[in-house]
Amino acid sequence: MADAISSVTQSASQIQTDYLKLLVTQLQNQNPLEPMDNNQMASQLAQLSQLGQIESLNSKFSDVLATSQRSYAGSLVGKEISFAVTDSAGDTQLASGAVAGVITQGDDIKLQVGDYTIGLSDVLAVR
Repeated sequence: MADAISSVTQSASQIQTDYLKLLVTQLQNQNPLEPMDNNQMASQLAQLSQLGQIESLNSKFSDVLATSQRSYAGSLVGKEISFAVTDSAGDTQLASGAVAGVITQGDDIKLQVGDYTIGLSDVLAVR
């Protein structure tokens, strides 16, 4: 999911680079009798710096969350869990079983329970 977000939006460093290019162009073409306001430029640069720091922090939190989820999934191996399954008639039923293993595919974490492969978020109860 994070990859989808980053592909749609520009990174903070790219935004800052674009802003600096625009700022240099504005400075080169400004009216010498009406120069740009230094305080406004400094404020905008500070905001861009904060954006970069927030983006970095968000990335680190995402890494911590992913590690925590993998650790939690690993802790479920051998434990009895309950989860919902949909049968061939389309009815949802409660199923349970012991977690035999964990399958990770990128950010996607699946649990192997008997003949079922379920998502970590589909776990309803742990015994």
